[in-house]
This record gives sequence, structure tokens and C-alpha cells, in this order.
Amino acid sequence: MHTEQLKENAVIRGPFFAEPIRLLTVMPVGDAFKLIAVGLKTNSTYQPILKRSEIALLEVSSEESPFDGDAARFRLGIEALRLALAYEYDPYFSLSIARIDPLPHQLEAVYDYFLKLPRVRFLLADDPGAGKTIMAGLLIKELKIRRLINRILIVTPANLCFQWQREMKDKFRENFEIVRGDVLRANYGSNP
Repeated sequence: MHTEQLKENAVIRGPFFAEPIRLLTVMPVGDAFKLIAVGLKTNSTYQPILKRSEIALLEVSSEESPFDGDAARFRLGIEALRLALAYEYDPYFSLSIARIDPLPHQLEAVYDYFLKLPRVRFLLADDPGAGKTIMAGLLIKELKIRRLINRILIVTPANLCFQWQREMKDKFRENFEIVRGDVLRANYGSNP
């Protein structure tokens, strides 16, 4: 790097700094130069006095914005934005993130009836094998994506608790804790 490249707002990297810095001011001090700069990551102030031989070890970034960020973090940010907006444009969004193949009557119940009502509070009861687990899972996913629910209580017959817990985890990636009568008696007065 040449001393002519020491301009205000230039981004510089080098062995004297723990991070890339942005130059605020350059002042000649005899045969050396005093740099006043701020770190891009920590916002720390740097004020080194460097000789011409030390300035030659520095490298200046181009004036254009660099494209050298962390690709994995960028992808996570884009994915988070996509998920936050997806349900507004895809009416069946929870289907794309669930591991199921729903039947038409299940889609009709969740998307044409449950979600269209102004107050979402339902008792889901149907014949055995009609797909209550899938309907409940789809409804839970859609309401969580839309940030309309904070807590969920699923009441099932005692012999089906583990089946519901397993299917919610396998098909919808939802973890539920089973609360049994002995847990309630042991924690009397507290809300499990």
C-alpha cells in the first residue's frame, strides 16, 4: 500500500489491527503518519503512528462494498425472512415444512374452516382414523407461523398419549411433554 491510498473512509486491513478498520483521519507526523480509525466489528478506536515501511504492509479494500461475508449466516437470514413472509403468499405453507401427505377433507377442515374464523378455539373430534393428528398438526403449525398461539394443550385418551407425542414429533417436528395425573398430584398448586 502507498501513502497516497490513505484516504478518509478507506477500509484497511493489516497486521497491526485485530479487525478491518475505517480511516477517519490521516495526519503526517515527521516521517511517519498518525492514523485515526474505527474498527468495523468492535467500533474500537485505533490511533497508531506508522512509518512508511509499516504502511507498505497494509492493504486497502476496494471502495465498493465487499462480498466477503459469512455465506451460512446470510442464508439463515434469508431463510428467516422467507419463513416470516411465506404464509402470506402460500396458503398451504405448513404443508411444505411437514412430513405428511394430507387427504382433501383434512385440508378443507384446516384451511377452509379453522383458519378463516376470527377466533381460533376448537374442539377437534372425529371418527378413529379420520386424521385428527394431521389436522391438529397442520393447525398448530399454521398458528405458530402466524404467531397466534403461545401455548398448546392436547387432551387425548391415556393410551394414545405416546402415539400423539411421537407423531407430532415425527410429522411436524413439534415436541410435547406428557402431563399425567401423578405429575399433577406431585406438583400440587403449580402449573405444569
